[in-house]
Amino acid sequence: MTRRYWNIGLEELLGEAVHLGHGIKKWNPRMAPYLLISPKCKDNHITNLTRTARFLAEACNLVFYAASEGKRFLIVGTTKKVSNYVVQAAIKARCHYVNKKWLGGMLTNWSTAETMLRTFRDLRTYQNTGRLDRFPKRDAAILKRQLSHLQKYLDGVQYMTGLPDIVIVLDQQDGFTALLECTALGIPTIGLIDTDCDPNLVDFPIPANDESILSIRFILNKLVLAICEGRSSSKSSIRNP
Repeated sequence: MTRRYWNIGLEELLGEAVHLGHGIKKWNPRMAPYLLISPKCKDNHITNLTRTARFLAEACNLVFYAASEGKRFLIVGTTKKVSNYVVQAAIKARCHYVNKKWLGGMLTNWSTAETMLRTFRDLRTYQNTGRLDRFPKRDAAILKRQLSHLQKYLDGVQYMTGLPDIVIVLDQQDGFTALLECTALGIPTIGLIDTDCDPNLVDFPIPANDESILSIRFILNKLVLAICEGRSSSKSSIRNP
């Protein structure tokens, strides 16, 4: 399979603060191969942007070809600063997403998750058709609270009918449970790894600052662009066999 070229310049990575890591006392020694060793790095570790560009390009290739084959993606970003952006990116790339708290067992206990999703869809149908208001007031209030709770945590996966093929995790600390579930099920993961992360928890790590919204948005934009191009490529091949 031919590899595509993704234009990822070191200057733009630098401009988006992708290289900035945590203080030297707050780091994971397993990140050493991804860091820039320099006498100037006295207070904070600095990510080696040459490696970032390489790994990001490889991740873009992965999602491009996966999207061209109709694979399903799940984007996980549950911190408050990226929550809204995750929604926008997922909608643009037609991906499922989790932008609030990750519910334990969402993947490893899929049968229970499916039941919750069916309940969520049924309650939304009741609400949209006005059926909720026909219930006794007490029952209607209980169902509306249940709907609000399910919508908060399951809105981005309400149409997910099976396990995702690839999961993108934007913050390893907050997405730790999601990564463990993917590992248990053998679902490939792509994840940002800051200087305090464990690169071994991710199948396709991207060394990058996961604290700065500029850095996170830059990385996610590249992945979303690759997914969108992959989906378009698939449509073009259908139109022009």
